[in-house]
Amino acid sequence: MKLSLSTFVYVNYALDETIRRVADLGYDGVELWGGRPHAYCDDITPKEARRLRALAERKGVAFSAFIPAQFRYPTCLCSPCGHVRSASVAYIKKSMAAAKLFGCRNVSICPGHTLFGQGYENGRQALAESARALLAFARAEKMSLYLEPAHRLESDLVMTVEEGVRFMHDFSLENLGIVMDTGHCFVNKESLSDCLRLLEGIPYHIHLDDNHGNSDDHKVPGDGGICFEPFLTALDQARYKGFLTAELGWGDTADPDAAACRCKVWYDAQLARLRQRRRDSARPGAKA
Repeated sequence: MKLSLSTFVYVNYALDETIRRVADLGYDGVELWGGRPHAYCDDITPKEARRLRALAERKGVAFSAFIPAQFRYPTCLCSPCGHVRSASVAYIKKSMAAAKLFGCRNVSICPGHTLFGQGYENGRQALAESARALLAFARAEKMSLYLEPAHRLESDLVMTVEEGVRFMHDFSLENLGIVMDTGHCFVNKESLSDCLRLLEGIPYHIHLDDNHGNSDDHKVPGDGGICFEPFLTALDQARYKGFLTAELGWGDTADPDAAACRCKVWYDAQLARLRQRRRDSARPGAKA
């Protein structure tokens, strides 16, 4: 497992400064937020992307994933309006092209929320139509596309991980992956370990954040009510090699260094505990 940090929490910092700070805190990677002032698709030129890629390489951090700015505005992939969906798909494609300039081939999308009177099935059909267009683009560009299940305040179409998996199967969306957000799962009363079992055989990426179960607060892990130990143990037993991306929220943007540091300290402690458990289980006479 490797730890990355979503650049969003450094929304008041330029992207190059963000990369430097995250690297200096010891993270393995950064997840690029595709909004201003970071990696907005209309702002990133090939020259700027090369400069930032070179900086990341010097600092020893990878670009773990790319999430276009898309919550409620400016996109709606499930809109009942054809021109809105077309514009939304075009925006995500431009964002995917921006991600590729960074050498980042993992891009996530949000399901969105239907409009009043649109209806659940109409919304699912519209979202599936958008997803098919984006998957075709992703295949052509040799990129991976992930859908992030949300919660009731962000979506009425794909909230739980199980609904995400069902959506993929119902519409035969081969090669679509899932972003599993621990905070969303906790608000939805999902078992993190059960969600991992649902994702067997499906490409997935993980967002790591905490809350108290009532709202999606994007707290530093350990600051809320989530019990992460069984989840991290399950990931370790599954030999998960991907990134865990800490996705911290607005509440930490005033002092992102402190929050990012606490998150890294928490993660290192969890990793040390997992390694100790492995050593203990490998001792002669240890219980299976």
